[in-house]
Amino acid sequence: MGQRRYFGTDGIRGRANSHPMTAEVALRVGLAAGKLFMSADDRRHLVVIGKDTRLSGYMIEPALVAGFASVGMDVRLFGPLPTPGVAMMTRSMRADLGVMISASHNNYADNGIKLFGPDGYKLSDEMELKIEALMDQGLEQGLAASDKLGRVKRIDDAQARYVEIAKATFPRNLNLNGLRVVIDCANGAAYKVAPVALYELGAEVFPVGVEPDGTNINQKCGSTAPEAMAEAVRTYRADIGIALDGDADRLIVCDEKGAVVDGDQIMALIAKSWARKGVLSGGGVVATVMSNLGLERRLEADGLKLIRAKVGDRYVMEQMRQGGFNLGGEQSGHIILRDHATTGDGLLAALQVLAVMVESGKPMSELARQFDPVPQVLENVRHAGGKPLEAAAVKDAIAAGEATLNGSGRVLVRASGTEPLIRVMAEGDNAALVRRVVKDIAAAVKAAG
Repeated sequence: MGQRRYFGTDGIRGRANSHPMTAEVALRVGLAAGKLFMSADDRRHLVVIGKDTRLSGYMIEPALVAGFASVGMDVRLFGPLPTPGVAMMTRSMRADLGVMISASHNNYADNGIKLFGPDGYKLSDEMELKIEALMDQGLEQGLAASDKLGRVKRIDDAQARYVEIAKATFPRNLNLNGLRVVIDCANGAAYKVAPVALYELGAEVFPVGVEPDGTNINQKCGSTAPEAMAEAVRTYRADIGIALDGDADRLIVCDEKGAVVDGDQIMALIAKSWARKGVLSGGGVVATVMSNLGLERRLEADGLKLIRAKVGDRYVMEQMRQGGFNLGGEQSGHIILRDHATTGDGLLAALQVLAVMVESGKPMSELARQFDPVPQVLENVRHAGGKPLEAAAVKDAIAAGEATLNGSGRVLVRASGTEPLIRVMAEGDNAALVRRVVKDIAAAVKAAG
């Protein structure tokens, strides 16, 4: 497969107003994706566009609109809406394409473009390569005749529709009456919808991170800074804290004492509950190479399997579809509930956690530790843009690390798909050995990078 020039692990992403996150590239994406997803028939074609709360969304959105409209695609604009909401609405509105403008958990200076096909699933690598090829061709090809240009409208009820879809995933016989819930929306895409959904299901809601100003998305709040959620839980004596990221496709939870619960524990909790009810399909869970060995052992003890995919919820979803699984996700909090959504959805996953709380009658602190995590150390090494992983010294250091752990753990070294970072991770039963292995490999990467 060819090398992707614009698309990374999760769409196109970069610093706003510098390549590739410029108005010109966004225009080219609109032209290219519009051409690719318009069939030869004479019907009107439709693209739907959502965004988070970043200042640069005001620049990227109109550029995309211009591109799509100029090849003859009609456009519907949702305004701020979670990524999974855009995926759902792509399918429910029978659109040919869905677009989310967001850089997820990155700070406000970055932005990104994620694309969804008519089925609501993220595009494959092959489709992204086709779009890239079209982006680099002359832009004048395939422009619509002046009477065939696309029309653009804002959709005012997109958020209300998403709230209703989210609420419908919560068990009908249950409610959240009497539960005190902190919800941290990261000043991002879910700042309106998440508190409303929780309130309408009966919870007493304490919202945090619901005052976006264009530059405060993910700033000391949300799933990447769970301290704000934990502090609010202690302040309001809440039963649980829920923190979403900027585009609300992932979550981190904390218990009533403010102790943080990661995606691995959340997957174990939901898997156990679903297996007991007989609704877990595929006989297990799909996670990534980053998920803790403790999760694998916990699932195996319950007679369930763990399938590992590449990092990125798109790759998790591919494995889920291939193997018939309905639960998957990442340690970072992307949880995919395939019966309800086509991508990670922080709010839907939180509702499943709340359902277990309500059904069991147990406090979150009793449910939070489904397994004892194996000591795991991750170090991110920034590099100048070369290929340090191809250096012989780095390969030797990785081999030495694997030999040191000697089958009692794992070593994983990979390049980030979104930043110039090499991620060095090791885990095993001996914490001191794990730390040493990571330190040695990171040193080799620094010397090579």
